[in-house]
Amino acid sequence: MEQPELIPHLFRTEFSKITAVICKRFGIEHLEVAEDMASDTFVLALETWTYKGIPENPTAWLYLVAKNKAKNHIARNHIFAEKIADQLKDTSSESIETEIDLSEKNITDSQLQMLFAICHPAIPIESQIGLSLRILCGFGIDEIANAFLTSKEVINKRLFRAKEKLRTERIQIEFPSKDEIPKRLDTVLTALYLLFNEGYYSESQDSVLREDLCLEAMRLTYILLGNEQTNLPSVNALLALMCFHSSRFAARKNTQGEIILYQDQDESLWNYELIAKGVYYLKQASHGNTLSKYHIEASIAYWHTIKADTKEKWESILQLYNQLLQLEYSPIAALNRTFALSKANGKAEAIIEAEKLKLTDNHFYFMLLGELYKDVDTKKARLNFETAYTLAKTQTDKLTIKKQIDDL
Repeated sequence: MEQPELIPHLFRTEFSKITAVICKRFGIEHLEVAEDMASDTFVLALETWTYKGIPENPTAWLYLVAKNKAKNHIARNHIFAEKIADQLKDTSSESIETEIDLSEKNITDSQLQMLFAICHPAIPIESQIGLSLRILCGFGIDEIANAFLTSKEVINKRLFRAKEKLRTERIQIEFPSKDEIPKRLDTVLTALYLLFNEGYYSESQDSVLREDLCLEAMRLTYILLGNEQTNLPSVNALLALMCFHSSRFAARKNTQGEIILYQDQDESLWNYELIAKGVYYLKQASHGNTLSKYHIEASIAYWHTIKADTKEKWESILQLYNQLLQLEYSPIAALNRTFALSKANGKAEAIIEAEKLKLTDNHFYFMLLGELYKDVDTKKARLNFETAYTLAKTQTDKLTIKKQIDDL
């Protein structure tokens, strides 16, 4: 990987690890100090690697620099004097270095504990998710604003207040008690779900697929499964959903980087090993009495790993969408249900249901109407596609819609 692509990739995968470990070492009241150290590490990497070239082991280089920055901070900053005064007496710099433990186990433990610390009930849920996306998922402010359908200013204020709350409440970076886990787990899973979705379809960056985000979401979900107390049905269901969706990555874009719609995908490019893993985790999710939205969405995603366009398939997907909307209504789920309805019961019925939704600020709504009207009224199909083109935010979507208009 070339240097221009490598640093953003490493920032996405390593920034949160470095931040979590340093923050655990210093305490959550020094979260911004930990973030600054991690940021400074990457700034130095950009400056150094540009002139001296990429080191043999870039990740190890980053960890060493981060350790040294933390050591220097400990040595010179009186803020930490009380916490480590006893350690600094007659202690060599070498033993101070071991305090910043960037081993794989400590990184995993720190990130898991950090996830639950950030998702503390003292903080509003939107802020919990926002902080998780920012600190542990490496999201930019634009990406968080996009996920919440709000402005950057709102997100900045929300994150500032949340950090202040963490500081004043003196929240500990530790694993919660068994009774506390279910109360916080929903927010943790929501953050990982949003992280995966941003990778699977991004409006904040003009990209068909951002695999690094999806892989990071899966890695963090694997961490939850690796802990006995969080290896729960909803976590397995979320990972199953991720496996099913990621199994079609290779077929979702062409050699020009343009999106390939589901019906046009080459199923020989699908990853059947990932599909099998998804089936395994979905089976694991069936234990117990809980039914989350992730169970239903994973089941819908499973049916999409069967390419055959059968009535049984679409009727099953339609029933699952009916369940999902009863459990947790969302306009996008309602829109997707309408497409399944068109495949199961025909386009005439689907058009009636679709037009009831009135999602007039959503380009997917007009794309769907354009698709439904294709064989019914070409003029209406064209008008809907043209409206979708106007509303589309990314060049990728505009190209896809343009092809639909040209095909009419």
